[in-house]
Amino acid sequence: MKIRQEVRVGVESICDRYANEPSPLMMILSSIQKEYGYIPLEVQEIVSEKTGIPVAEIYGVVTFYSFFSLNPKGKYVIGICLGTACYVKNSQAIVDKFSALLGIKPGETTEDGLFTIEAVRCMGACALAPAMEVNGKVYPKVTPNQVEAIIKEYREKESEVK
Repeated sequence: MKIRQEVRVGVESICDRYANEPSPLMMILSSIQKEYGYIPLEVQEIVSEKTGIPVAEIYGVVTFYSFFSLNPKGKYVIGICLGTACYVKNSQAIVDKFSALLGIKPGETTEDGLFTIEAVRCMGACALAPAMEVNGKVYPKVTPNQVEAIIKEYREKESEVK
């Protein structure tokens, strides 16, 4: 995949912004993720050229931390907690219901680019178990029966926008 020139310039600008930092990698990657939504290998190569950090090290960081992504995410990122408190309250059934209704597995995005499902390890909302969020909006004590209505809520937002 060839990176567009404006993306290259943008990534280089982000790298330049942190040039005087002693350990700039996390700040650079966070800014790129925020700006573009993901960090493909081609962008990692640009970061390597600008910083002198080996691509293998950059790739290791991008794949280690769950908040970085190698692929574009949907407009609505559905994070379903599979931490202990949520898991024992059947959050896996919520993941399974979203997967069945959207036709994708965790880590995947729907073909229309609307939804991405992510299985997260802990949201810090244990008292609300099972919990999930969509783009930061937390849904407490979710049941599989609510999943269809949650999807509908976001599809209706899309039809209002169009």
